[in-house]
Amino acid sequence: MASAGVYTTLFLAAFLAATVVPFSSEITLTAALTASAQPWALLIAVATLGNVLGSIVNWWLGRALSHERSTRFLRVDPTKLARAEGWYRRYGRWSLLMSWAPIIGDPLTIVAGFLREPLRFFIPVVTAAKAARYIAVAAIAAGFIG
Repeated sequence: MASAGVYTTLFLAAFLAATVVPFSSEITLTAALTASAQPWALLIAVATLGNVLGSIVNWWLGRALSHERSTRFLRVDPTKLARAEGWYRRYGRWSLLMSWAPIIGDPLTIVAGFLREPLRFFIPVVTAAKAARYIAVAAIAAGFIG
């Protein structure tokens, strides 16, 4: 696959994985890391960018929910959303450091929008969490390669 195709595929996989669409970007990143000759730092950066932008979409959806007070049109499990809101209220904005985690990460980013967390805080914290996850994935992949 040409380098542009690798980056596009990785970006889209990471973007989708961060939204309410059930998808895993770790497999795509691992494949790109092991099968392409692209610089690992750039692959991690592209995955992080796509994942953070997907989380910003979740934030905007949460923001829209704060006006609608409804999760019907989003297909978000109300139980998961309530659990994430509980985490967020208990641990505050720093709970966004768990935005990388399966099951609770995406609802946390929606709840952050719902509770009107400022983007100036949301973006750096979510970026740090998502980048750390992709760096860990790359480190694990390097262990299997080496």
